[in-house]
Amino acid sequence: MTNYRQIYLLTVCLSFFFSLSAAAQKPMEGGQWKDTSGKHINAHGGNIIQYRGTYYWYGETRSNKGPVSSLGVSCYTSKNLRDWTSRGLVLSVTDDANSDIQRGCIIERPKVVFNARTRKFVMWFHLELKGRGYEAARAAVAVSDNPIGPFRFVRSGRVNAGCYPIGFCLPDTTDLRHQLLFPELQTWWTPEWRKQIERGMFFMRDLQGGQMARDQTVFVDDDGKAYHIFSSEDNMTLNIAQLTDDYLGHNGSFVRVAAGGQNEAPTIFKQDGTYWMITSGCTGWAPNAARLFTAKNIFGPWTQLPNPCRGEGAETTFGGQGAYIYKVSDAKLRRQFGGAEYLFMADVWKPKELGNSGHLWIPIRFEDGKPVLRR
Repeated sequence: MTNYRQIYLLTVCLSFFFSLSAAAQKPMEGGQWKDTSGKHINAHGGNIIQYRGTYYWYGETRSNKGPVSSLGVSCYTSKNLRDWTSRGLVLSVTDDANSDIQRGCIIERPKVVFNARTRKFVMWFHLELKGRGYEAARAAVAVSDNPIGPFRFVRSGRVNAGCYPIGFCLPDTTDLRHQLLFPELQTWWTPEWRKQIERGMFFMRDLQGGQMARDQTVFVDDDGKAYHIFSSEDNMTLNIAQLTDDYLGHNGSFVRVAAGGQNEAPTIFKQDGTYWMITSGCTGWAPNAARLFTAKNIFGPWTQLPNPCRGEGAETTFGGQGAYIYKVSDAKLRRQFGGAEYLFMADVWKPKELGNSGHLWIPIRFEDGKPVLRR
């Protein structure tokens, strides 16, 4: 009996070990992830929040009919960051022709955060209006009393109209208002053109109507203040803009980061008082090398560092593009990810069938004091 009991216990232990090993590998994969019903998790460019012991994963819900394929924003829930149950659409496109989110619009990179003061769940996303391609470049906001919605669409528009960023050199603005009329600046990508972009030529172009807002994320700092981080100026420059106390608008305080550097897909986290931001270059749906930035203050100055990825596939971010960096607060659940406290969530885009795009989660580790992504 003793031998049988020992064999039984050994079998149980091995089963438990291999189940943990399988669970630890699943989040690293860049392929199809199934929910508890066996369907692929159709939640892209999104984020995760934890609320009252449950994890909520939000993301774009796409059909497989090309870029103009937005159905809305979906939500999945889990108790262990491994098994996800679909809760359906929490924000849907509408057939109302008077709505900014009319069917045929493009909804990208939704991020949901909880406002502890108002007790509301606030969603920000990049919105392109129906029939206008990527011309509108709007930030949109929706709100809900419940993490699984329904979210009520509030409004969309350009950001910080008429506001100057922190540290902007005001004496330069007189000629910047008219730069686009200069013949030598009609051709993009020349050294002269690039210099004027860095100075703020495109920023001044959009000053009165508000700044463009495309790829984006939302970050809530330790003090509860929230920041909207987005690609602006035709994706040439990042903006970090502080939100109002209710997270439903912008308070006018913002900075331009890496002006002229062509960054998109911003993701951000804070470790021991230092801010770290991982972005991608602008190569459409094709993957490229990640960029790493750091700062001691969220309003900068920000310093760019080398690509944080290591190993085979590092020059293409292992085939993915960042969506969000999630902090795993539960120490027990960190074991799934080798003990890492932060997860780099990425999408492996399939432009011809966006709904089937893959998911890639990579633990963030620190080496020589800097975050590193390894596979």
